[in-house]
Amino acid sequence: MMSSKVITSVRSVHVAAAAASRLTESIIKVPNMAESITEGTLTQWHKKVGDYVERDELIATIETDKVDIPVNSPESGVVLELFADEGSTVTVGGNLFKVDNAGAKPAGGSSPAPEAAKPAAPPAPVPTPAAAAPTPAAAAPPPKPKPAPAPTPVVVSTPKPPPPPSRSAVSPPSQSEYEEIPGIIPGSRTERRVKMNRMRMRIAERLKESQSTAASLTTFNEVDMSNLIDLRKKYGELVQEKYGIKFGYMSAFMKAATYALQQVPAVNARTENDQIVYHDYIDISVAVATPKGLVTPVVRNTEAMNMIQIESAMAQLAKKARDNAITIEDMTGGTFTVSNGGVFGSLMGTPIINQPQSAILGMHATKERAVVVNGQVVARPMMYIALTYDHRLIDGREAVTFLVKLKEVIEDPRRLLLEV
Repeated sequence: MMSSKVITSVRSVHVAAAAASRLTESIIKVPNMAESITEGTLTQWHKKVGDYVERDELIATIETDKVDIPVNSPESGVVLELFADEGSTVTVGGNLFKVDNAGAKPAGGSSPAPEAAKPAAPPAPVPTPAAAAPTPAAAAPPPKPKPAPAPTPVVVSTPKPPPPPSRSAVSPPSQSEYEEIPGIIPGSRTERRVKMNRMRMRIAERLKESQSTAASLTTFNEVDMSNLIDLRKKYGELVQEKYGIKFGYMSAFMKAATYALQQVPAVNARTENDQIVYHDYIDISVAVATPKGLVTPVVRNTEAMNMIQIESAMAQLAKKARDNAITIEDMTGGTFTVSNGGVFGSLMGTPIINQPQSAILGMHATKERAVVVNGQVVARPMMYIALTYDHRLIDGREAVTFLVKLKEVIEDPRRLLLEV
């Protein structure tokens, strides 16, 4: 009877211990990433099983079709289990990892201690022979082996002749082999297959959707950049000193586009089923090329901003892009898009509409060209500009008028101040 009671008590202790361990363990779910995103690809684990993770510390990165989502641990503890492998698809609300909240945080000095001991070991034997030489002064054996280096120079003299023949033997055959065999070009002919990331796949889908949905048409014009270049040269340093930002051309074009959109509201509209939606505000998406693909962060309410404010907003978005911190909220919305292919040297192009918008402005490289001014042929810095628009909503008259209005204020930036 006594033994059965002991066994029962031991079992109850194990059950209690198991229940206690379950209470300290938490299973962390895949967090909500955005309203329209239900899954993503787990690209990287920043912690492994057995590591200690702090609350709000980055533990994983999930790639979506828009941005990379950093996942921070909502609780601190020791990671017990990872429920997904890198490269696998995870769904919102699914199990992501398990953490032991009662796990002890490792001491900060415990891990670096062995690393410090390892480098100390190699230098220890080096000074040992040096210190041993001076201490035994009466030791006769150490000086005796010193004459042994005499044969060493004899050995060194013998390898001197081999280098010249080796050089002449290596270089000529490699070149002559390719010269003797016609049609052979030195180089690799291997192929690599790389899976498209989610962002690239989504971009491809949206671009094809745009071409299939909109009745796209592109109209062109050219702009004399002389006055805008002079304005930038004259006030660029003052803007840098006062506001701490670089005065570029994009802010001027975005402000000019805002002015033209106010003059031609149809370019700022969109179609929705059998209705036309006119926006009383102007949110301009800026196409930005990143290593993973094209993103379009939005500068909002540009109708209420001047060029300096637009430049500042773009600088903040550029910093977030460099830090890979662009969020879905930064790219949501937009009533019109500006794309600057000129930064890559593009002379002319036809941009694709960013659905559900109805138009996109394409900027290009500024080149010196011969133009006629007041009957004289002169060299001027000229830029081609393009407007791709949805012909279902925007007629040619509105599209051409938009470019003409934009051209007028870029060629005379003072008109932006007077709004005429």
